[in-house]
This record gives sequence, C-alpha cells and structure tokens, in this order.
Amino acid sequence: MHSPHRMTATQLLSAYRDKSLSPLDYAESLIAHIERWEPHLNALYAYRPEAFVAAARASSERWARGEPCGNLDGVPVTLKELIATCGLPVPGGTGLGEQPKASEDAPPAARLAEDHALLLAKTTCPDYGMLSSGLSSFHGLTRNPWNLACNTGGSSSGAGAAAAAGYGPLHLGTDIGGSIRLPAAWCGVVGFKPTLGRIPIDPYYVGRCAGPMTRSVDDAALMMTSLSRTDRRDAMRLPPESVDWTDLRLEVKGLRLGVMLEAGCGLPLEAPLRQAVELAAQRLEAAGATLVPLAPVMNREMLDGLDRFWRARQWSELEALTPTQRERVLPAILAWAEDGARLSGVEVVRGFQQTLNMRRATEAVFEQVDAVISPTTPNVAFPADWVSPTNDPQRPFEHIVYTLPWNMGEQPAISLNGGFSDAGMPLGVQLIGPRFADHLVLKLAKALEARLELAPRWPSPP
Repeated sequence: MHSPHRMTATQLLSAYRDKSLSPLDYAESLIAHIERWEPHLNALYAYRPEAFVAAARASSERWARGEPCGNLDGVPVTLKELIATCGLPVPGGTGLGEQPKASEDAPPAARLAEDHALLLAKTTCPDYGMLSSGLSSFHGLTRNPWNLACNTGGSSSGAGAAAAAGYGPLHLGTDIGGSIRLPAAWCGVVGFKPTLGRIPIDPYYVGRCAGPMTRSVDDAALMMTSLSRTDRRDAMRLPPESVDWTDLRLEVKGLRLGVMLEAGCGLPLEAPLRQAVELAAQRLEAAGATLVPLAPVMNREMLDGLDRFWRARQWSELEALTPTQRERVLPAILAWAEDGARLSGVEVVRGFQQTLNMRRATEAVFEQVDAVISPTTPNVAFPADWVSPTNDPQRPFEHIVYTLPWNMGEQPAISLNGGFSDAGMPLGVQLIGPRFADHLVLKLAKALEARLELAPRWPSPP
C-alpha cells in the first residue's frame, strides 16, 4: 500500500476490518518511515520499536480472528512525556539524574490502553513543560518537519512534530496555556484542548488539559471516545456524559461566530495569519454563519499578572532542587523563574487573581456569540533553537495571548491548519466554544476543515 503512514486512524481501522492491511504490516512500514525522519526531528522519547512490533503482532492476531478489543485496537499512538505510563520515568523535559519509574498509567494513558491503542513512544517536551519551544535540557532540540530551521512550538513539541511527519495518526498532548494548540498551529495539524475536566488527567491543575493532536478533526473526535471516560484520580473531572463524538454533522446556518483578530497585548499579528483567519471566517459566513467582530479578552495586566504567579510557582519547584540539579535546568527557565523568589506573597496572589479575571472576560463573550474564531499564534514561525518567539526569558508569554485566556476560562478550543505562508509554513486558525460545548467545537472544526478545501500536504523527508 502506498504511504500507509499518511492514513488516518479511521482509514486504518477500515483497512483492518476489510483485511487490506494488518496492524503488523502498518507497524513495520511506520518504523521504516520513522527511521528516515527521527534523526532529523528528535520527536520521540522511550521509543521501543521491538515492543511496538510485538503489540502490533498481537493486535493482528485479534483482527485475524475477528475479535478486535476496544475502539482503537492496532492504531498507533504517542503520549507526551509528561503523561505518566507505568514502568517509565517522567523526566519532565529536564535531566535531573535518576528518575523514579511511574507505578501506573495516568488517566489518558489508561484510557487509550484499555482500547488497545498501540503505544509507539512518548514524545518530547521542554523543561517542566514551561516553554513553547522544542528546546529541552534533557531531550535536546526537536525540529519542525516543515522546515528543520524552524521551531515546533511547545510544550507538546514532539507530539506536534510527530503528527506533522506522519508518526502514526494519533498523538496526545497537554495544554495549560496553549501547549497543544501552539505546536499544532506551527506544525500544521489539529490540536484540541477540551473543557477543563472533560479528559481526566493526573496531576491536575488550574487550566491543565490533555487533548488529541492529529491530522484530521475526525481522528481527534475518535480519540475523544476513549479519552473522555471518567477517572476519579482527577478531582476536577466533569461528570460522565454520553456523547457520540464521531457524529460531526452540523448546520452552520444561524450560528453567531465572533471574529477576534486582535489579542489585546503581546506580539502583533502577522499578515498571513490575519488573512488565513479572515478567509476561514468568510467560508463559514458563506455557509450561513453570522460574523460578529469581537474586542480582545486579554490585556497587559492579565498577562503580566499570570506571568508573576507562574514564576513564583516554578521557583517553588526549582528551590527544592540541589545546586547540582538546578545547574542542569535550561538557563532560560532559571533566568525567568528566579524573579519568583523576589516577589511578595501579595504580588503572587494578585497575579493568580488574573486567572479569574480572564475567566470572567472569556465567559462574557458567549453572551454575544455561539463560538469564536481567532488566530492560534500571532507569528508564522521562529528559529528552532529559540526558547520562544521573542527568545527573551523576561518576555516568555507574548505569543500565548490567543490561547491562554481559554485555559483560564476553561472553554474548549481547537487549532487547525488554515493554509500555508509563502515560505511554506503552516498557519493556525483557532475555534473556541463555551464551557462544556466540546462537541460543538469539534463539529464546527469539521465544517471549517471541509470548507477550506486544502489539498493534503506532507513535509518531505530530509
């Protein structure tokens, strides 16, 4: 079969059912594909092809008997390194010496294992997941497959690169300020951050979500059938809900779609991204949506306040390290977090208060509209070895202004590819819905995906 690594998960399952392809056939082809790419990308951690092939062989036997187990039997998946899997350490992007091995799967890993998805590997992330970059003191540098000189973004950096390069169809990232959607945008794939608690996660935290990173909206929806099942380890989880995630039919006519082109602070929006969002909005308007211009929900006080809180939170972790361990942390993380030691308790509390201010501002938007469309990132691309689009540890969050507020507001948001720049780099478009309207966001993304009519494009191996 020609280029099986380009098949979606839904196509793979169909091929398994009609016996035109087996999980083992696919696994062997995928390993050969990864061998061509991985020396250049560095997207994987704990990649164990022998174990992957053994699991694929067992899946093939189940399919041959007509007895597949679970919704994803035989479909490869990668998990971001921060998502614990039993028997593997969780280095957190930072090489602090010998790390204890996880004693159990985190909730998202457990759900995928229950449905017999095949764990291909873990994927890289930067130190503590606190950079939107492919740079890590432990993993090294992860590069963007569309241009190896460009950054993947992060912190789900390896997942974005792996999805773009075709390391199988399903990838799982995490997102506390844009860490799924930002690399999805810069790598030209789909990245879905659900409502907080829709996908149980452990450890849980304010704004922290796990979510699919895939090549199609259909595959993101397919992953939700597994990931959305409940798990009591997440005390912030939502009540179980019966949803047919794979039913993505939507009548766009009559929807009020807010168009938010300005972020309110941070980096200015580059012209190709503005044009991509305007085109996407026009396509939905042509399908019957009413476009409503929206003012920004963010401001400088919100961004700087949360920056101060996060510096103090990060310093509380770094302070617990030995001097030797601290020296191993990426210098940019140290330079940023050290200011947290000098902040007063009052300053830190006032910084955290901005999460609630963002929540109030984002929730108010949906008094006016049913959904929002915006850029995912303000910039098209940045160098692979930079720690952020500013490359300035004192201005680390100027690029997350379109994504961050929806984490603090807990709304579902998805990034999908809206086209390419003249230089061939992907342009991310973001859709956001009100809290709990995860299915609506996926349906709207599917409608937009169909109407953009982008011809499939794949990066060429070096």
